[in-house]
Amino acid sequence: LLVSKDLGKHLLEVEDLLQKHGLLEADISAQTERVQALNAAALKFSELEGYQPCDPQIICNRVNHVQTCLEELEELAAKRRKELEDSRQLWTFFQEMEEAEAWIREKEKILAAKTCGRDLSSVMTLTTKHKTMLGELGNRRALLHQTMKKGEKILAKKSFSSVGIQEKMREVCLRWKKLEEVTGLHQQRLEDALNFFQFSAETDDLVAWLQDTYRIVSSDDFGHDDYSTQALLRKHRAVVEEVEKHRASVMSLRKQLALLAPDHRQGVDVQIRVVEVEQLYGEVAEVAVLRTQWLQDALAVYRMFSEVHACEVWVDEKEQWLEKMEVPEELDEVEVVQHRFESLDQEMNSVMGRILDVNQVVQQLVDGGHPSSDEVRSCQDHLNSRWNRVVELVENKKVQLSSVLKIQNFLLEC
Repeated sequence: LLVSKDLGKHLLEVEDLLQKHGLLEADISAQTERVQALNAAALKFSELEGYQPCDPQIICNRVNHVQTCLEELEELAAKRRKELEDSRQLWTFFQEMEEAEAWIREKEKILAAKTCGRDLSSVMTLTTKHKTMLGELGNRRALLHQTMKKGEKILAKKSFSSVGIQEKMREVCLRWKKLEEVTGLHQQRLEDALNFFQFSAETDDLVAWLQDTYRIVSSDDFGHDDYSTQALLRKHRAVVEEVEKHRASVMSLRKQLALLAPDHRQGVDVQIRVVEVEQLYGEVAEVAVLRTQWLQDALAVYRMFSEVHACEVWVDEKEQWLEKMEVPEELDEVEVVQHRFESLDQEMNSVMGRILDVNQVVQQLVDGGHPSSDEVRSCQDHLNSRWNRVVELVENKKVQLSSVLKIQNFLLEC
């Protein structure tokens, strides 16, 4: 049993042989105690004085022979245990290598069947799963490294043929290297897909924002008075600032596109999309500038109308006063009226400046092609006509006053 060359052909068989060998060792241990007891009893016969049933030398030789046989048996037992343990290490190594190969094959199949997703959500899900797999890969790498060390120790003992061990180690190493390459390629594809779908999502968000902004800046609501138009202009200026802030994002689209993987950036659809975003941004910026001008023109119109109204109120008041006023004949009363006209001249100079400003604004609006040019021109003509009427009335009253003064001065001299 102890000189048997059967060291097992797989791990389970070796474990079975080791279990049987353990029983044999226990049997040897039990027999050792018996042999030692028998040897001790036999040696007593060699020490007898007087009658000796057997030659003492024969007894000693026989005891030594039995002891030697027992020691040889123990040495054989120890040797076989070492051989069986070495065999167990070998088959444990092969089993662990087979498990590693099976794990590698499983992951190869999984990677071969994996896609990179069809949208941002699916890519992010696949990326999370891939990170989990990378963690498994790291754990398996550590286990494989330990198994390789076991193989190297077995080779160092030179107890078995190194050909099969080295071949297995080389084969598994090659498959592992290939698995890591495939894993790296899949990770790169996921990163490329993630970058592409993130780029697409950001582009879609930018397009949605530009479309909403275009609806805002192309609105035909310019307010209905000075206050409402000023409020719209303030809001529009905030929108214009946002448009300007988004300029950098639009201008960087081509740089972001150039950083994508070739199979993503060379797609016709994505290139057309970038061009569409640039064109849409240009339209939004252009319309925003136009709306700024339109709001400013509307504000100018409403302010002009407000100024015209203020001037016309003054004109109405003075026109009524001039039409109702009768030139007095008494000198004292004439001087009072003349003093009033001097104050009126000052007021007229101030109002004349305001009317000139109104005329200038009207001219700017007309030259700029304002859509309300006809209405503005009509308002201007009406104000100027009213003003000329007041000027004419004032001149007539002054002439009358001058005539009365001449008559009164003549009478005084007489």
